[in-house]
Amino acid sequence: MLAAIMGPLLALAAVVLVVSTYFAGAFRPSGSTIQSIAAAPDQPADQWLNYGNTLAGDRFSGAGQITPANVADLEVAWTFRTGHNGRSFEATPLKVGDNLYLCTAVNEVISVDAETGKQVWRFDPHVDGSAAPTNTCRGVSYYHGTGGTAFCDQRILTGTIDNRLIALDMASGKPCADFGNAGSVDLNAGMDWSTPGHAYVTSPPLVLGGTAVVGSFVYDNQSVHAPSGVVRAYDAKTGELKWAWEGNSPTSRGPLKPGEHYAPATPNAWGVFSADPELGLVYLPMGNPAPDYYGGLRPPENDLYGSGIVALEVDTGNVRWNFKMMHHDLWDMDVAAQPILADIRTADGIKKALVSTSKRGEIWMLDRVTGKSLVPIVERPVPQSGAAPGERLSPTQPYPKDFASFSPPHLRERDMWGATFLDQMLCRITFKQRRYYGQFTPPSLDGSIGYPDIFGVFNWGGGSFDPRRQVLVVNANYIPYLTGLIPREEAVAEGITVFNQKPEKAPTKPAPKGWVYAQAGTPYAATSTPWTSRFGLPCNAPPWGELAAIDLRKGKILWRRSFGTTQDAAPLGLSLPTGVFSAGGSIVTGSGLTFIGASMDDYIRAFDTSTGKKLWEKRLPAGGQATPMTYVSSKSGRQFVVIAAGGHSLLGTKAGDYLIAYALPSGK
Repeated sequence: MLAAIMGPLLALAAVVLVVSTYFAGAFRPSGSTIQSIAAAPDQPADQWLNYGNTLAGDRFSGAGQITPANVADLEVAWTFRTGHNGRSFEATPLKVGDNLYLCTAVNEVISVDAETGKQVWRFDPHVDGSAAPTNTCRGVSYYHGTGGTAFCDQRILTGTIDNRLIALDMASGKPCADFGNAGSVDLNAGMDWSTPGHAYVTSPPLVLGGTAVVGSFVYDNQSVHAPSGVVRAYDAKTGELKWAWEGNSPTSRGPLKPGEHYAPATPNAWGVFSADPELGLVYLPMGNPAPDYYGGLRPPENDLYGSGIVALEVDTGNVRWNFKMMHHDLWDMDVAAQPILADIRTADGIKKALVSTSKRGEIWMLDRVTGKSLVPIVERPVPQSGAAPGERLSPTQPYPKDFASFSPPHLRERDMWGATFLDQMLCRITFKQRRYYGQFTPPSLDGSIGYPDIFGVFNWGGGSFDPRRQVLVVNANYIPYLTGLIPREEAVAEGITVFNQKPEKAPTKPAPKGWVYAQAGTPYAATSTPWTSRFGLPCNAPPWGELAAIDLRKGKILWRRSFGTTQDAAPLGLSLPTGVFSAGGSIVTGSGLTFIGASMDDYIRAFDTSTGKKLWEKRLPAGGQATPMTYVSSKSGRQFVVIAAGGHSLLGTKAGDYLIAYALPSGK
């Protein structure tokens, strides 16, 4: 027993020594500073009307009561418990009027008083989530109507994990009978797929004028006959379908005829959308065609719109422009984050930009009118060896030139990292055994290293943009993955078949460790798992998580620092400043603060947006894998910062059901 305890302790002692040396300079400012410029137009500080506050998705609030000088005084103002402990809780509430509106992982919609945190109403759609691989609801949407008080004039719209679109009266939480069928639209209509749980809504619909645009999560890597990634627009008043766009065509279509179905395996858009009302465009962060790790059977037309940004006309659903960030994606490099619409002030005037973070770690800045890149793009050769028989590879991939990049450097054997010499040596052995030629090493039958891979550097947490300082804040992750392909006959023998369907035959040996994907209909199943040492630490050197700021006027990194500690991931609660994995995003305020939870240690923190200095942190009762929001109460005049703390099942953070509001002490 003593040896079992002392082994990890000695290893962790070594980690302390190595990490303390490594992080002597963990906070890395660029040496430049950012000053606030002329104030940009803000949303009212007492409201938060969209997931990203504005349809531009900037997650910026002009609220300035909480400042760098007093943020250290923040305390818990109120706590609300949803009653759904044990499930991922990723919701960012809206504030409309005097109430907050949020959803739980099982799609209950709840309204609470924004001043006190007391429940106003609750709606339970009684979803059947048993078939869903993950239960997620990142937020709800608000439809203004005429702004009147009549029943269902103002509405809350929400999607569900059993694939419905529901409209509720904002004041009472009761379904709007004039919307669809008694308040609900069936999003399974037109889907030629018999397995439940393979397509459903996880992000809030985008509401622009009287139109609600909704995409869907499609379960990765299960089959070549995956559900369609169709994006549909509905009348926010009646629930009538306006148009449906599929990622294999530049034009949308109207209602399907009897017996028709949407095309299978087209790229989906599962993240949060943005919109420019003046241009009448909706911007979609696009997923990649199914399945992820083998594209040898992929129809060429399904590669047209995946892994990039597509701008659709909100009135017609037709493609205005399309920007590809990847050619023939085989690494699940889908665009997960909400695009940010930013007006960038330059010597040549204001540039109407769209800023998108990507799993690759690149930041793309496009003209949101035309879709053309505002920075030079270069095509660079990528690895061409090691692909499985039948696969095709793109000879090049696009890269932004002379712009801030968080793409990690190529791994080298001598860079393998470990808590002890032993696990460092084992990491080096694995490195030698696996195929690795740098970024875009293809998945192989011999086993490959993907870096970045399925979760990527930036995921759905995305970034936040301070229009006054012209600064983008991002949180980045750095963990390699071990990937591999398994011949179909071996996959069948191991019982690797489509999720929620019975194995084709009984397993003859244990399935491979990590995440295993059927990729039915292709010659290969696939595996993917984070690459860690025997002590559960990544085989690459820290930092494993960073927080950073970019001056978008110059395209330069303003500052970057390690983000998060090992306190809730390492044995014995040892807290090391290595930076850790994060899921969720940040918000920025007019006073120059950045608020973020997200990291695997259970904290919410505040940083100075201009310098990156940490100014405040509070322990959360559960994992804070959500994006916070802020508002000024019209009742008391106090500014609140609110975050959902419920943990994340895939990250293994502490589960909970908390919605927590922080504010300065009354009278301060």
